Amino acid sequence: MGLELELEPLFQAWSYFRRRKFRQCADVCSQLLERPPGEQEPDSEYTVFQAAWSLKTRALTEMVYVDEIDMDQEGIAEMMLDENAIAQVARPGTSLKLPGTSQGGGPSPAVRPVTQSGRPITGFVRPSTQSGRPSTMEQAIKTPRTALTARPITSASGGYVRLGTASMLTNPDGPFIKLSRLNLAKYAQKPKLAKALFEYIFHHENDVKNEMNNISSAAEYYKDVLKQDNTHVEAIACIGSNHFYSDQPEIALRFYRRLLQMGVYNCQLFNNLGLCCFYAQQYDMTLSSFERALFLAENEEETADVWYNLGHVAVGIGDLNLAYQCFKLTLVNNNDYAEAYNNLAVLEMRKGHIEQARALLQTASSLAPHMYEPHFNFAILSEKVGDLQRSYTAAQKSEEAFPGHVDTQQLIKQLKQHFAML
Repeated sequence: MGLELELEPLFQAWSYFRRRKFRQCADVCSQLLERPPGEQEPDSEYTVFQAAWSLKTRALTEMVYVDEIDMDQEGIAEMMLDENAIAQVARPGTSLKLPGTSQGGGPSPAVRPVTQSGRPITGFVRPSTQSGRPSTMEQAIKTPRTALTARPITSASGGYVRLGTASMLTNPDGPFIKLSRLNLAKYAQKPKLAKALFEYIFHHENDVKNEMNNISSAAEYYKDVLKQDNTHVEAIACIGSNHFYSDQPEIALRFYRRLLQMGVYNCQLFNNLGLCCFYAQQYDMTLSSFERALFLAENEEETADVWYNLGHVAVGIGDLNLAYQCFKLTLVNNNDYAEAYNNLAVLEMRKGHIEQARALLQTASSLAPHMYEPHFNFAILSEKVGDLQRSYTAAQKSEEAFPGHVDTQQLIKQLKQHFAML
C-alpha cells in the first residue's frame, strides 16, 4: 500500500525554484494567483498571494537573466572560429517594430532624446536584456519583445480580485504584470517586493523607462558604483551622458576623457567627445574628434550618427549649407533616420520649399511616431498654408507624444478659436 505525499503548492513552487525548474515554478504560482487572495497569516509578513506573485516574478526573471560575464568582449578566436551565420537583416514582412508610448514622470523629450521604446539615451547599451519568447502570435503582439518594442501593455483587466493594485493580477492571455498600471512609489516602500519587481522589469520585460523615471536618483546609484569600482565603464558613460543632457558639457567631458584613458577607443566615444568639446566651446578639438569617430565607425548606422551630429554642429555655427549636406549624408548611410528627415524639412521650410518639407515631415512621422517634432512641424506648416484640419490632426499627435509641449498646446488653442469662428 503506497502513500502519496502532496506538497503545499507554495512550498512546491519554492522547491521548483531552488532546483532551477523555473517554468514549473511559474506554472504553480499561476495556479495560486488564480485563486482569491488568502487571509494574512499572523506570523507572516505577506499573504500567500503576495508570496506567489513575488516568487513567479523571480522565476520569470531567472529564465532570461543576463550574467555580468556576458558583458565581456568576444575574443578573436571566438569571432573567427564561429561557424554559425546569422542573418543581419530581417526578412520582409516579419518585423515587429512598434513605437513606444510616452509616459509621464520620465525625462522631457524636449531636453533629452529617447529611443522608440521611450528609453532615454543613457550612454551605454546592455546586451541581451530581452524578454522570453511568447507562446502564441497574439501574445507576441501584445507583449514587449526587444529594446525597440519595450512598451507597456494598456489592455484593461477583467473583474478579478484586487490586492492593493490591479497590476499584480495575472491575465493568462496577456503579460504577467501590467507595467502601465504600476505605482512605483508604493512598491518602493516594500523592499522585498521592490527588488523582485525591478529585476523583472529590467531583465524580462526590458521596459527600462519604468526604471529610469528618476534620472537624478539613477545617477547617484552610478556614483555609488564608482565608489566600489572606479573603472566601471557603464557607470562612467551613463554619468557623463547625464551631465551632458543636464547642460554640463565640461563635466561630461571629464568622464569621457576618463574612458579614453582607460583604453576605450571606439566611434561612440569620439562622437561624444566631439559634441562635448563643441558645447564646451573647445572648438579646436571638435572636428578632430568627429574625424576620428568617422574613421572608427564600424557600420553605416554609426557613420550616420556622426554625420547627424556634425549637422547639428553646422547649425550651431550658422552654416546651413553644410548642415544640409551633413543631414543628406546621414540619410545616405541610414535612410531610416527620422531625426535627419525632420531637420532637413526645417531647412527646406527656411528655403520656402513647402512641398519638399511636407514630404520629409510625413516620412519622419511615419518612421518615428513617438517623436513630437515631426508632428508639430507638420502642424505649423499646414497652418501656414491654410490647411487647418491637417494642422489640428498633427497637433493632436504631437500633444499625444509630448503632452507637456507648450507650443503645441498654444497651437491647438488657436486652431480651436479658428474653428469656433467658422
